[in-house]
Amino acid sequence: MSAWLTSLEGTEAGHDLALVLALLAAILHAVFGALQKGRHDPWLTRGVIDAFYATIAAPFALFVVPWPEPHMWPIFATAWVIHIVYKTLQAMAYTRGSYTVVYPVVRGMGPFFTVIGAYLLFGEVFAPLQWLGVAVLLCGIFGLALYNYLKLHDNRGQLGAAMGFAVMTGCMVAAYTTYDAYGIRATADPFTFLAWFFMIDGLVMPFVAALRWRSLAVRPEMGPLMLRGFSGAIVAFFSFGAVMLATRLDKVGEAAVLRETSTVFAALIGWVFLKETVGPRRLGLMALIAAGAVIVEMGG
Repeated sequence: MSAWLTSLEGTEAGHDLALVLALLAAILHAVFGALQKGRHDPWLTRGVIDAFYATIAAPFALFVVPWPEPHMWPIFATAWVIHIVYKTLQAMAYTRGSYTVVYPVVRGMGPFFTVIGAYLLFGEVFAPLQWLGVAVLLCGIFGLALYNYLKLHDNRGQLGAAMGFAVMTGCMVAAYTTYDAYGIRATADPFTFLAWFFMIDGLVMPFVAALRWRSLAVRPEMGPLMLRGFSGAIVAFFSFGAVMLATRLDKVGEAAVLRETSTVFAALIGWVFLKETVGPRRLGLMALIAAGAVIVEMGG
């Protein structure tokens, strides 16, 4: 499969596959965010998810995929630091704000800065029509966040901190998207990067979750928490793995923008599963997000 994927790089078939992978990542990332924000403490959920996906990835990293080239170790170390900062800020945001307020802000910060990072690192250039699509998409995302802020948020005392952490988390989304694209392009076999990334990335948050667990006065049942962690790990493999492969096959900026249609799916998840209200205004804003993604794709 590795040889087949690398043969598609820079081709029309590779572009089409990258589009499918980016949209798959959007759907699954919304599911992943809902799993972390759901009924359990976000720190515990993230720790259990990371423990599962590090454990599952370890045998693939150590015994299945080719061993990383020597130049990959500093890349893995830097990616590990970026993701630890990202996950810490995300958990801080989720513990202070509702999912449908925090999530759009986090995701809305990413595309613009990722497009800039892709230009600086890979020389990618967006056409004027694509920049219009980015603007439309961001208007929809931030409009959705503002609407949720005005209408749905009932924990006003924590809102300022939640929004601040959401903005910082969004900046880290742009950082990891661009750097992970650099990492997966730096090795001959993309699955070497994926397997080692997941194994290394999951080594810290389980210990943070254990400390959090010890400090809780009321601790959740382990069974449902473990099930959520295992489910989240499987979703993470396909969500993060899909977008990383998309950035190897085609433009990083386009994959980043298409992935942020996850905000639409997050709103639907919030409505169906978290029982959060969706009205005509929010539906209109979600349509704006989708329209922006379509414009970016057509403009390219």
